Amino acid sequence: MKRRLVLRSVAELDVVEAIERYEGERAGLGARFLTQLDALLERIGQHPRQFPEIESGVRRGLVNRFPYGVYFTQGEDEIVVLAVLHLHRHPDTWKDR
Repeated sequence: MKRRLVLRSVAELDVVEAIERYEGERAGLGARFLTQLDALLERIGQHPRQFPEIESGVRRGLVNRFPYGVYFTQGEDEIVVLAVLHLHRHPDTWKDR
């Protein structure tokens, strides 16, 4: 069963910043990041429990080919994305969200 996926506004900002950073490095790289992120979000929506629980109730999926993690919680009807963070940032950054 696929659940509704909700990105918190701070997670949306994370995505925009990542795309802009990658586009600044090389044209088209931001679009490739977004393609990989969309594929991960699709997997999360379909099978959220396949991703490891890193803390009580919070799971993390890793974006293919890019050093980013998607931190999320799951409820009965929806999955809430808390953050989309570069893996070199402090691992507890998502907790403030």
